[in-house]
Amino acid sequence: MSSRQDKRSACLRRHRRVRKRIVGTPGRPRLSVFKSIKHIYAQIVDDENMVTILAESTLSPDVRDKVAGNNIETAKILGEAIGKKAVENNIKKVVFDRGGYLYHGRVKALAEAARKSGLEF
Repeated sequence: MSSRQDKRSACLRRHRRVRKRIVGTPGRPRLSVFKSIKHIYAQIVDDENMVTILAESTLSPDVRDKVAGNNIETAKILGEAIGKKAVENNIKKVVFDRGGYLYHGRVKALAEAARKSGLEF
């Protein structure tokens, strides 16, 4: 097995372990993060009704114009955008699902920017 497969399988194991405990409800939905090599995606999900309430990514038109590359600054811009959009839709409290990724770098930057824009988690 290559190093890339080892990293991916470890990430999936962490994600399963995290998701055992984290569940989004209508009153407190889940803020889920996914990152690829080129882009970052964030969505707010109600797991009980199996509905994605909001979604933002670096491919979204309002975010795409502000970003250059896939770095920590990009994650901050995306975190602010998802936070503002959530507050506009009367979502103030969420549970944070880091998606099996370690809480540092881009994931941490996105979370902190979402907190600054008004989300509580």
